[in-house]
Amino acid sequence: MKNYFYAIIALFILNSCKINPYRLSDRSYKKQIKAYQKSIGNADTKPLENGQTPKWISTVNFNLRKPNFVVIHHTAQDSLQQTLRTFTLSKTQVSAHYVISDDGTVVQMLNDYLRAWHGGNASWGKNTDINSASIGIELDNNGFEPFSEAQINSLVALLTRLKKDYNIPTNNIIAHSDIAPSRKADPSAFFPWKNLAALGFGFWPEDQLEKAPDYFNVEQALRIIGYNTQNLSSAIKAFKLHYIQTEVDDTLDEKTINTIYSIYKKQ
Repeated sequence: MKNYFYAIIALFILNSCKINPYRLSDRSYKKQIKAYQKSIGNADTKPLENGQTPKWISTVNFNLRKPNFVVIHHTAQDSLQQTLRTFTLSKTQVSAHYVISDDGTVVQMLNDYLRAWHGGNASWGKNTDINSASIGIELDNNGFEPFSEAQINSLVALLTRLKKDYNIPTNNIIAHSDIAPSRKADPSAFFPWKNLAALGFGFWPEDQLEKAPDYFNVEQALRIIGYNTQNLSSAIKAFKLHYIQTEVDDTLDEKTINTIYSIYKKQ
């Protein structure tokens, strides 16, 4: 009878896991949300170094953070399930707002108004804390194969809503490699940036490239576009991964210079 009882308990636990294998991370998420609600609602003030304690008088003019960028990644993992496990373990210290599977299924993992840990040590223009101003989208792809049509269709649908909801500028839909050129190379050269740009998600160079003037400063132009040029070679390579996907290297030839000029003029 005792063994039968334990078997029933084990079966119950097993079935619970099948119903929601992420119940522990869901519980942790709700717990953290409650903690943040308590912190935000706290009207206590901290003393200053001169001994004065600010007086609290509540304003009525405020709102939640507004995402101003969308950063696109590929997971570099072998399955959606592997990525979801990675993002639901606290020890990994990495997350994203959305994950889109190869079959087009969209999984939301974090409220848009909260800060995900997807960009790491990265910058775009003068913004050195991209995580605080962006929505991170991970595409289920190992980096060595094309993105599926279903996946890109779901991405377009998601970008359409995000761009409308938060009035995200066209040129602020960027790649992980754009914001971290010395560290990252995702999404890969298979990613269809040209197709997305045609739909209003990002810029694309003109088909007939105008020749850059002799005085054109490539490094300065890359900085104006948004790239960190401390490692100019990496910045050039990241630019080409986005805009010249058949020639992903740091060669600064005439085509590359003219392409940089084309994107620079759109800023």
